[in-house]
Amino acid sequence: MRLVRTSAAGLTAADVAAQTGQHLSTTRAHLDLLVEAGLLVKARASGGLPGRPAWRYRAVADDPAPAPYRALAAALLEHLPANESGVRDTAVRVGRDWGRQLAANVRDTANPVEAVTTVLETLGFSPRAHAPEGGTVDVHLRTCPFLDLVSQNPDAMCGLHAGVVRGVLEQRGAQGAGTVLEPFGAPDACVVHLPLPSLSDEDPA
Repeated sequence: MRLVRTSAAGLTAADVAAQTGQHLSTTRAHLDLLVEAGLLVKARASGGLPGRPAWRYRAVADDPAPAPYRALAAALLEHLPANESGVRDTAVRVGRDWGRQLAANVRDTANPVEAVTTVLETLGFSPRAHAPEGGTVDVHLRTCPFLDLVSQNPDAMCGLHAGVVRGVLEQRGAQGAGTVLEPFGAPDACVVHLPLPSLSDEDPA
């Protein structure tokens, strides 16, 4: 727990094994028990798809999301069993509908990036938009108030959040299909890659 908590970007089981001298299988078993206890969450940099990078573990955030959003997310999990095929696609579809509804409450003059960050701020993600090389826009999510729910079903929750962003973009007339949510994609943050050109050479935040 101490090792994971001191690593803002999270650690893999191999990282922990190397630092503790324990066997990898033993380390992984202990980490997964901490996930089951709700103390850690695990996710892949790819969003949990098979054949992707190793699981990374991170400590659960102290501040939960607003109660209505948590209730909606928890209700979704009840209908999306973990590790079942198609779970992520279903969660993305639900998220898209939710995102369109949330975006409707954002001021009309907000551009798509501003609409995305406004909705994510409302949900408690502490977002910050960046314009990396390549002319696109990334949004760093510096907190995840749903981490305890992510630990129950990472594919569903990460899919739900990616879907929310897609729905916001679509409500603003922008292309949302290429949106990718990358858990642990940057130090101190998960990263949402938006299929949008940068609005300027400056940080759009």
